[in-house]
Amino acid sequence: MENNQDIIGTNSKNWKNSDKNFSKFNLMNEEFLNQIKLIHQGGGPIAIQKQHNKKRMTCRERIKYLVDSGENFFEIGTFAAYNMYTEYGNIASAGIVTGIGKVKGQECMIVANDATVKAGAYFEITLKKTLRAQEIAIQNNIPIIYLVDSAGVFLPLQNQVFPDENHFGKIFYNNAKISSLGMPQIACVMGPCVAGGAYLPVMCDKYVIVEGASMFLAGPALVKAAIGQEIDQDTLGGANTHSAISGIADYNEKDDISGIDRIRKIVASINIPKQNLFTKNSEFSIPRYKASDLNYVFNPENPSVYDMKEIIARIVDDSSFLEFKKDYGKTILCGHASISGYKVGIISNQKTITKTDDGQMQLGGVVYSDSADKAARFVMNCNQDKIPIIFIHDVNGFMVGKDAEWGGIAKDGAKLVNAVSNSTVPKISLVIGGSYGAGNYAMSGRAYNPNFLLAWPSAKIAVMGADQAAKTLTHIKTAKMGNLSDEKVEQIYSEIKKDYEMQSDSRYAAARLWVDEIIMPHETREKLAYALDIISNINDIAKANYGVLQV
Repeated sequence: MENNQDIIGTNSKNWKNSDKNFSKFNLMNEEFLNQIKLIHQGGGPIAIQKQHNKKRMTCRERIKYLVDSGENFFEIGTFAAYNMYTEYGNIASAGIVTGIGKVKGQECMIVANDATVKAGAYFEITLKKTLRAQEIAIQNNIPIIYLVDSAGVFLPLQNQVFPDENHFGKIFYNNAKISSLGMPQIACVMGPCVAGGAYLPVMCDKYVIVEGASMFLAGPALVKAAIGQEIDQDTLGGANTHSAISGIADYNEKDDISGIDRIRKIVASINIPKQNLFTKNSEFSIPRYKASDLNYVFNPENPSVYDMKEIIARIVDDSSFLEFKKDYGKTILCGHASISGYKVGIISNQKTITKTDDGQMQLGGVVYSDSADKAARFVMNCNQDKIPIIFIHDVNGFMVGKDAEWGGIAKDGAKLVNAVSNSTVPKISLVIGGSYGAGNYAMSGRAYNPNFLLAWPSAKIAVMGADQAAKTLTHIKTAKMGNLSDEKVEQIYSEIKKDYEMQSDSRYAAARLWVDEIIMPHETREKLAYALDIISNINDIAKANYGVLQV
């Protein structure tokens, strides 16, 4: 029997404003789910029909057939490119679908060009998304499957995709590095694969091509222009050419179904050793409270004061949380728990107003010296014990003012940032409210290389909150404009705030891959559990070295 003193959480019926909170969350969730449905249509019904007319499946149909029956597909980057290239039309999911699914029982990263979106052409964000998929595969030691169907670089924006260190060439650089690590890469060319993009399947361990697909460094028109040779596409680089003449392709299959069947057979034939660094206890209890309660905890438009333990209680096994330094540094909660049988450390921002034993009032969501010091120590403990860390963000930033500066907030904050930077155990970040300023860094934001970074629709990511930013920017702008009426000042403030709120929105962040995926609150435990399943593929963890710490 579990020790009841570690059980956390209360009945949601007792929560203040719970019905109002639920109503706002419900509206927000519905809006996001409707947007996701539209995104899943790719280039739209007409473009999908064109793909079917070519006797080809869409990329999402290919993925569904590839992944084991009954298994979920953990998508990464659904909102990529959202509202980013409006002058060029709809670039749903950046024209490429990425995510993790089980193939013959093995978690695999799947990267699939969406030919219904600009013929699968690459924009800068498409490259960023591909590189992120490769990075996740490397971090978590899982094979990569590429379903290739792309016209290549989006030429009107070629200057954004070609020469820089994180542009197109980095994909092939990663192909080579991944191969050197012994991680399997499988490519199936299912449509066009042209120019530099032709290097991707060739640099994979296994290469499948289907009839009707083609691969070449230069297409027929360019060949004629360059050397005067006339040749048709299929003869130049079709399936038969590369399987029987060049010998580049390992397998030649008649259609999409056969090609995917071949991939599944290849995955089944590969031996992928596992060290099981993170063991799973098969006997675990589900949380004592409903996941749907997470829509009641706070107002998603203004998550001001609430108890973060209510969130944790609906995520962790048996709602059991062994809190670390419970009476010290109360604005950050640290503690041990398990999720779906996996042991984890949890670091989260507490949103209640607390009081220290010496009488100091501390605001929720603010990182003070004592909470930074505690969290840094806890990160080190998790590294010592080789336990993955889950960071739950709703942070306003570090405390400011004379008392904070004189008390050494900069050095204590630096200690936490150092600990998170040099942490070698897997990290998963979940942004549920604000993730502002240096608080984002301390809680393992994108720059700190978490294995996964998830967000609720209510997430906000920016230097500071919209109201603070708008007031600051309004003051700066109006100071240069002379005497203005109150109405004019209010107009300027409202315009700045609206723009800042748009840039803080979770979709704005997801469009630029500052977060990997937006998830619904009730899905949180399920998504975290699957992320931990993926992390369990890691074979080795380097010893953490923290360098020089401020004391």
